[in-house]
Amino acid sequence: MALLGGGFSTDEDGLLDDWLLDNARGDRPKVCFVPTASGDAPAYIDQFWRAFEPRDCEPSVLPLFRRELDDDSLRTSLLSQDVVYVGGGNTANLLAVWRAHGVDRILRDAYDRGTLLCGISAGANCWAEGSHTDSFGPLTFLRDGLGLLPGSVCPHYDSEPGRRTGYREAVAAGMLPPGWAVEDGVGALFLDGRLEEAVSTTPSARLYRVEADGGDGSGERALPCRLLTGSG
Repeated sequence: MALLGGGFSTDEDGLLDDWLLDNARGDRPKVCFVPTASGDAPAYIDQFWRAFEPRDCEPSVLPLFRRELDDDSLRTSLLSQDVVYVGGGNTANLLAVWRAHGVDRILRDAYDRGTLLCGISAGANCWAEGSHTDSFGPLTFLRDGLGLLPGSVCPHYDSEPGRRTGYREAVAAGMLPPGWAVEDGVGALFLDGRLEEAVSTTPSARLYRVEADGGDGSGERALPCRLLTGSG
């Protein structure tokens, strides 16, 4: 599993997407973009095609608002992927639509079979037990994620006003379990719920572990990130 603080939708350098493909199984991985959180926005889908068609992979897109596959074909398609790449948007709506179509259950099976699950913003939030989100307008906490990644996630930790303070308050109050705060430009790779590697496209971007401090507050711990360059 990989949490992304960037990628094709926000970055021009392509470093996080290259890193992602380097961690996928196979020489030419199958990469399925799932744009549910944006309502299958056509412009977002076009961005994905422009970014991944030139790469050494087999890209595809799974639309759910105009669903094209029956239940058996949907399951077969998702379980055949090497990477499931989930886009940003509304985390709460994403989870509701996935559950209505049974995608949540299929993704659990895909994860157990070794598929690399990843995404940015809502596409990072969805994998954890809970997350810090603006799905309901003001920033707040959401506690019914898929739970494939223990703990909670907060995206845009350094770039959106209120993220750092709001997330730390939610963890301190027990509204969210301890978790991972992802700054823009960071990628975090997990294996069986354990952090394997953190990378960054800029020297200043960080991944943080945020935990309650045993009192009324919370603490954050910056974790080392390997700086990505054009050479890997």
